[in-house]
Amino acid sequence: MFNRAILWAIVWSCAATTCVSANAISDWNEKTVAFVTARQVPPPQAERVMAMVHVAMFDAVNSIERRYRPGVTQLLSPATASKEAAAAAAAGTVLIGLYPDAVELKGAMAAYLAAMPGGEAKSAGVRLGEAVAAGVLQARAEDGSEAADAYRPKARAGVYVPTAITVASTWPNLKPFILTAPSQFRPQPPIALGSEQWAADYNEIKALGGRTISKRSPRQTEDARFWLAPGPVIYYPVVRQVAAAAKLDLLDSARFMALVAMARNDAFVAVFDAKYHYDFWRPITAIRNGDIDDNPNTERDATWQPIDNTPLHPEYPCAHCIMAATMSSVVEALFGAADVPEVTLTSPTAPGVTHRWTNMWALTDEVSQARIWAGFHYRFSTRVGEDMGRKIGQYVVKNIMRPAPVADAR
Repeated sequence: MFNRAILWAIVWSCAATTCVSANAISDWNEKTVAFVTARQVPPPQAERVMAMVHVAMFDAVNSIERRYRPGVTQLLSPATASKEAAAAAAAGTVLIGLYPDAVELKGAMAAYLAAMPGGEAKSAGVRLGEAVAAGVLQARAEDGSEAADAYRPKARAGVYVPTAITVASTWPNLKPFILTAPSQFRPQPPIALGSEQWAADYNEIKALGGRTISKRSPRQTEDARFWLAPGPVIYYPVVRQVAAAAKLDLLDSARFMALVAMARNDAFVAVFDAKYHYDFWRPITAIRNGDIDDNPNTERDATWQPIDNTPLHPEYPCAHCIMAATMSSVVEALFGAADVPEVTLTSPTAPGVTHRWTNMWALTDEVSQARIWAGFHYRFSTRVGEDMGRKIGQYVVKNIMRPAPVADAR
């Protein structure tokens, strides 16, 4: 469990001059991650926040420089307006619009802007950022994110079923940022329960994904626990490191992070469309009911449990896998390769452990394997999730924020 007060204080204290600031884009990425984490916003909803913040920052900076097509809106602005002030004002105004009860946000944005040199350039940038943020908030005001959960458990009259509320059952109806429809990349159905592959994947996760198991290696256990952490807190540190290593200017940094955030938002929409469409059972359900799948090679284990509590949504496909693959696909599509300077990551669910990669697909593969070792996803589901993420990342980079014609630029 995250300590909200401590996490909030540490990150927002970076408005002070003692903190090292990369640029407004990475600063507000870090601040937004800290905010949604401290507030315990569920991962799908948190990714929507990340996407809105980042598209607002991109559109604000791009309204000044005008090298790319806008993400949501493009406003008239003097070329002398401060891009840093515009980005900060856009991000802060989106957050305040989404969470008006979070009184600390106004003070934090004011403190951040106060550290910038004054003058008309700053004032113009702030006005622009606020206006762009208003446009983004309006564009997403009726995207379906406020729909009430109406998931209907599979039940017979009078018979008890577990009563926990499912996660993101309304997300299949959320309006995507870029995809034409939530079902655009919906995969084929899960494999047949009578097949050899089902038996192989069932028995693999039964042997290696259990809470008390002897066949899982120490490193497999470490990976499983490392990737129990969900949401922006476990992914965006990698995105910031990639942006810094690429030495992107402010606009290209804004574009890169906005593409990642919008792609990840739409990946959540796509994966929950598939999950609730197919409603496929989790390993804990399948293994405790191995005698009813009409497969003679899946022996029931009545007491089997995964390494931790199973996420509260259907199994197929793997959500962590699609999220990692979407991020990796955007990096590869933008920079021409998945190889990166070494990126490092720690995890709140594996204290004291640091993982390192020099290739984004190696990171994605670790995520996929970890979901098997954790007892949450079958191998066929991880492959399908990766494939969806790869396609979504490529599609987003090809279809949004493309370079503008020369006539559109200043």
